[in-house]
Amino acid sequence: MPPPAPPSPHLILLSQCRLAAAPISSSNPSISLNPAIDLTATVSDGDNSPSNTVYVWRANDQVVFKHAERSGVKVEALTWKEDGQFLAVGWGDGVVRLMGLESSKTVHCIRVSEEGQEVKIGFLAWGKNVTGNRRRRRKYKGVEVEMEVGEGGRVVRDVLDLPHELTFLEVEGALPKLGPLPVAGGSGDDMFLFSSTTSLDFVFRPCKAEDADDVHVMVVGMEDGRIHLSIYDSFVIGMFRHSPVEGGEVFQLRGHSSNPETSTHMLLMKPKGGDGTRLHLVPMDLTFVHYSPVNLSLLASKMTMLQNLLRYVKQTQTHMTNEWKSTRELPQRFLNGVEDDLKKMEGGGLNIVQALYHTVATGHVFAPVKEWLVDVVAERGHKRWDKAVLSGLLNLRGLVHENLIPALERCGIILSRMLGIARFHDSEEGIGFNASQITRLLDIVSCLTVIAHKILLNVMDELEYFTVFSTWLRLQIDQQASSSSASEELTEKEATMDHAKVLTYIQRYLTSSPLAVYFDQITKEDYIKDQEYAEDNPSLLQMLEKQLKRQELGQPYMRALPHVDFLVNYLTSRANKVFQNIAEAEKRGVLFGKDTVLSIGEKIWKHDVRLCVKPDNEATGQIAYTALVSEADKTTVFFFKTVLRGTKGISELGPTKACGVSLPEGKSIVDFGFLDENSLLFLCCTAGDDPAYSLIRIRYRSISLLYRQYEPGQRPSAWALDRDDQTLFCTTGFSHLSHFTPVHMEVQKTCRLRGEIPGRVCLVGKDKAMYKTYALPKSWEDADISTQ
Repeated sequence: MPPPAPPSPHLILLSQCRLAAAPISSSNPSISLNPAIDLTATVSDGDNSPSNTVYVWRANDQVVFKHAERSGVKVEALTWKEDGQFLAVGWGDGVVRLMGLESSKTVHCIRVSEEGQEVKIGFLAWGKNVTGNRRRRRKYKGVEVEMEVGEGGRVVRDVLDLPHELTFLEVEGALPKLGPLPVAGGSGDDMFLFSSTTSLDFVFRPCKAEDADDVHVMVVGMEDGRIHLSIYDSFVIGMFRHSPVEGGEVFQLRGHSSNPETSTHMLLMKPKGGDGTRLHLVPMDLTFVHYSPVNLSLLASKMTMLQNLLRYVKQTQTHMTNEWKSTRELPQRFLNGVEDDLKKMEGGGLNIVQALYHTVATGHVFAPVKEWLVDVVAERGHKRWDKAVLSGLLNLRGLVHENLIPALERCGIILSRMLGIARFHDSEEGIGFNASQITRLLDIVSCLTVIAHKILLNVMDELEYFTVFSTWLRLQIDQQASSSSASEELTEKEATMDHAKVLTYIQRYLTSSPLAVYFDQITKEDYIKDQEYAEDNPSLLQMLEKQLKRQELGQPYMRALPHVDFLVNYLTSRANKVFQNIAEAEKRGVLFGKDTVLSIGEKIWKHDVRLCVKPDNEATGQIAYTALVSEADKTTVFFFKTVLRGTKGISELGPTKACGVSLPEGKSIVDFGFLDENSLLFLCCTAGDDPAYSLIRIRYRSISLLYRQYEPGQRPSAWALDRDDQTLFCTTGFSHLSHFTPVHMEVQKTCRLRGEIPGRVCLVGKDKAMYKTYALPKSWEDADISTQ
């Protein structure tokens, strides 16, 4: 078969962006291409602070958003998720923050180091795996059955996987959507996240059945040698420390590759205190992905959804507490202004409740009260009072009805699903939770639901009574400040009022509120005591009902238990224990294999790794290719081909072969990277005062490459590329490259998730003030005819 036709002389410029206002930081020249959309993320310097601002750009200098942490911490690393949904940014405070496509709002915060520890994030990568369930189902794909249609007619259809479809049947979509929360009054990183319908839809995306077997893994390498793993955006697996050699030497993660068809991840680890001449290739097996017990996809997606709902409930509770406080603070300041004067009255002091009760019952107004109504409260103060209480109660009613109760309903549905899983797998080990733990969480959710409805009833009552009281109070202000004729008219209006409701409000709501049971301050001692008592009680809901009855009867009761803040924190803490147990169960399924040392006898300048898999033969079809270039010779690249052997999700490294390839004379490597499982791309330049830049594509799996047995520590023999061998490599130039000196290249393969985006290379200029993105020829990503 004839060799493929050579590509066009120059790559087509897809887009370019001038970064004059925000050039890429010299201290951290990170840049990342979104796989699915034409978006590019860069790191820039802020005001008097290096590398502390993330920019996301569209083509032609359009800024989608920029983000900098208020604490001023630096950006250590950033990369897009493989489906393009999230931008993961590792910050200097030890937190990886995931941001959405077109918003700087932090969707997830993943802490990878303890607070106060100054451990830098040195490496950040995403990987995608397909669970063992899907691979097992492929054995039955295409099974056909005949079905009778009409008179003797027959039609052939594929067998549907009904259990799989039922497993991922979503019922949450039948519920009303969660309402956005106000921005003002929130706290923490989530105060802006839940403030719009768009961000809510993005955070609470349903798990689709067609994507249910895709496991996205985020790998974070710390400078102290630890490796942090998380799946499904924010479900943390845990922290690991692996040293390929004995003796306690610290190894830092510097490279990563994975393949959807295998649960093995390849890691390139570098000795922290070494001379830079060797790398260790280490297999990391995620056996829980291969085995996928309890359907990992369903479990992790539901747990992630539950985590997000708990964050939403916590923000709602914060807003509810603030709204309740706003209904009490201003009126209390007004009431405090008259209390002292009433206590100084002759014949024994009164409080404001007694004084106003006296006014309603007799029509007589004590002098301090009259002075207070006319001079302190007056018309302006009454308007402020009325607005504070009404807006606070109405907002509180909306938060309970539109936010808290719908969120609790969703929590109940998810926990019911988890309870079914726990009961089904009760006899098995390794799922990380049991039915009693989920039942406890459902019990707490039921308590919160009861409290939510009681708050709603109390708010409605208080709104009704306050409306009447506010009208009466305004009449008293006007009556005391008006002339005698006008006072008679106001007295006639007062006669039509419902004084019983005014008296009820003064007695029950003026200085204290029934809502204080759910929102008032509680002591630390009460908090700890009630939590310890709740831990020992089998039914929290029954205990809550008993305590609420005692409170209504005026008897001593557990003050913390009915508190919204207490129940939300208790629910979160118990749920976190379940999350941790599940993570520990999955963590036991992470295995590190024996390493292979890769060395060329010289200090390594750049490196990249790629894991290739033949899906039909997982046991012997995994091959890891590593490319190295030395600092001393940037005209030669060394390829290492390492075979992986293994079954049932556990692999071990087999023999390694290697070869060296010298570029055509006069060309040196500026940067390089793997494009896919067939191609490696080199950005090259020619020597001289006016260097020319070109892109070389090498088919690193071609049978033309003579891989020989590798001896650790020895430099593999190198041979020059044959200019006429178009089956092995090809060269192309760049259009619109005049007066532009590229120093860095990012490579991205073709993506069809959101319409077809061609394979691309992004070149960063020497001055860090411009980057250019070029489209790759479609033929470059075609499968090779003969590979090894």
